[in-house]
Amino acid sequence: MSEDKYSILLPTYNERENLPVITWLLCKYLDEAGIKFEIIVIDDGSPDGTLDIAKQLQGIYGEEKIVLRPRAKKLGLGTAYIHGIKHATGNYVIIMDADLSHHPKFIPEMIVKQKEGNYDLVSGTRYSGSGGVFGWDLKRKIISRGANYVTQILLRPGASDLTGSFRLYRKDVLQKLVESCVSKGYVFQMEMVVRARQFGYTIGEVPISFVDRVYGESKLGGSEIIGFVKGLVYLFATT
Repeated sequence: MSEDKYSILLPTYNERENLPVITWLLCKYLDEAGIKFEIIVIDDGSPDGTLDIAKQLQGIYGEEKIVLRPRAKKLGLGTAYIHGIKHATGNYVIIMDADLSHHPKFIPEMIVKQKEGNYDLVSGTRYSGSGGVFGWDLKRKIISRGANYVTQILLRPGASDLTGSFRLYRKDVLQKLVESCVSKGYVFQMEMVVRARQFGYTIGEVPISFVDRVYGESKLGGSEIIGFVKGLVYLFATT
């Protein structure tokens, strides 16, 4: 498609079943589209042997495609991105989950969208156009929709999906946003979009289908929901 290179940051924790599948899908769809890329696996000391699987994948696909940058323990999503950016050789960075909830088939669409509008950030959205969520029960859908609706009213971010974590950034833009954010956990993704608006960065959107994880347990719990509410109040008061 171009001489651009895309560094895909994959923070992992207990994803030994999912990592081989997401890696295969990434290589399939990006190679078919002629996209130059690398996958940077940032494993935070997974006790299930995720890193061992990542090493096997590196042996299969090569060190240029699979870059391993593990850490000793869980240190948070924001610091995982900072760690990954330091090792990224692409001029664009893609962030996504390793649990198969984000399908790599949407990445070429995100790249095309970025080129069309010369956007600083392109976000995959579940809440616009043909986007949607599959595999969630009604309660979780209501919580997610409700949180997004309240956030839209309070923060007016200029994007339809604030809590999603499937995005394409210019590398320098992601670096500045990550360094400016103070939130932890799920609020971090929301703050990234709010700060992007604050700094005057342009945001494009591509509708995506979000699928609940197939293997492993969801990391969303009561403490994350409380943290989300606190983070929303903080951002409303400070932006």
